[in-house]
Amino acid sequence: MIALFVLFALLFLWVLVSDRLSRWSVTAPITFAAVGILLSGGDHAVVPLDVDTHTFQRAVELVLAVMLFTDATEARDYARLRGPVGGVRLLGLALPVSLVLATLFGALVFPGTNWWLLAVAALVVMPMDLAPVLMLLRDERLPLRVRAALNLEGGFNDGLISPLFVFCLANLVSAEGDTFGDLVLNALKGAVLATVVGSVLGYLASRAVRWSLASGWAEPASLRLAGLALPFLTYAASVLVDGNGFVAAFVAGLWYATVVSAISGDSLDLVNDVSHLLALAAWYAFGAVTTEAFAGGHVLRFVVYALLVLVVARFVPVVASLAGTAFSRPERVAIGWLGPRGVTSIVFSVLAFSQLRGEEADFVVNVTAATVLLSVLLHGVTAEPVARWFARHPRPEETAAPRDT
Repeated sequence: MIALFVLFALLFLWVLVSDRLSRWSVTAPITFAAVGILLSGGDHAVVPLDVDTHTFQRAVELVLAVMLFTDATEARDYARLRGPVGGVRLLGLALPVSLVLATLFGALVFPGTNWWLLAVAALVVMPMDLAPVLMLLRDERLPLRVRAALNLEGGFNDGLISPLFVFCLANLVSAEGDTFGDLVLNALKGAVLATVVGSVLGYLASRAVRWSLASGWAEPASLRLAGLALPFLTYAASVLVDGNGFVAAFVAGLWYATVVSAISGDSLDLVNDVSHLLALAAWYAFGAVTTEAFAGGHVLRFVVYALLVLVVARFVPVVASLAGTAFSRPERVAIGWLGPRGVTSIVFSVLAFSQLRGEEADFVVNVTAATVLLSVLLHGVTAEPVARWFARHPRPEETAAPRDT
C-alpha cells in the first residue's frame, strides 16, 4: 500500500511542477525512474518493491496489455492514409531481420551467453517507442509519409514481438521435463486461444457499442469507460482459458478501432491516460530494479551492444527494406534512424526481471538500461536537427503513397 501511496503522491506533485520541469528537460519518465532508484532500489529500500511476487508480475503484464490495446486502436488512423506507407516491409521484413541482428550482436559482444537469453534481450531492446520523440509525429517539417511509417511501426511492432518474447522467456524459465516441442505447442495454443478471445470480445464489444449509440441507451462520453474496461476484460478472459493475454488485448484493440470514430474523437482519451499512468509506474519499477545495474562490471560491453542495436540492428534493415519505394533516400534514412526505445522495452525488461533469476535477470536489465539511456541521449539530441534538415529541403508530398509496401 505504501508503494501505491508514493506513486500517486509523486504523480500529483509532478503535475504541479511539470511545466517548470519540462523547461529543464526533466520529463515524467525520468522523474519516476529517479524516484524508483532513490526509494525502492538497493537492499535497504525505503519503499520495498517485491518484484518476485505473482501479483507484481500480473500488474506488469496488465501494463503491457493496456499499452498493446491502445497501440492497436490507432489502426483507425492508418485507414485514412492514401495508400501503403511501407508497413509490410517494416513489420514483415525489417523487424525480423533486426531481431536476428540484435541476437547475433549479442553473441558477438557477450560470447558464451545462452542463445535464449540473447533472444530475450533482443526482443526487449528492439521495439521502438515514439514517446521520447512524440513531437515529431506532429511536426509538419517532417514529410507526412515519414511520420505515418514511424507511427505504423511504433504502433504494431510491440504487438508482434510480445508472443515471441513470451515464448523465448518460457524457454529460460521452463521446468525440467518441458521439451522444446512442448513449449512450441503451448505457445501456439496460447496465441490461438488469445486470437479467438480477442476477436470474439473485440467484435462483440464493437457491435454492442454501435447498438447502444444507435438506440440512444448510452452517451458517447460514458462509453469512454467501455474503452477502458475492454483491455482488462480481454486480458483476464484470455488468461482464464490459458491464452496469451497480450495477444488478446492487441487483437481486441484492432476490432475496437473500427468503432472509435462512431463514438467520438476523444472516446479513447481515458484509456490513453490510464495507459500513460501505468507506463509511469513501469518507469518507477524499472528505476527500482536498475539500482544494481552494471554492478558486475562490463559496462563497456553493454554500451557497445547498445550502440550496435541502436545504430545498426534496426537502421540497416529498415533502410534496405524501403529500397525501391517512393521514399527518398533521406526519408529512408530518417525512418531508419528515428527508432527510439522507451517504455515498451522497460515493461518487457521488468517482466523478464521478475521471472528470471541471478545473472540472467541482471543481464536483461543491464542491456535495457544501456540501450534506453543511450537512446534517450542519441535520439533526443538528433530529432530536432533531422526536422530542420527536412524544413530546409522540402519535397512535395506524393499524391499517391509509396508504390510498394
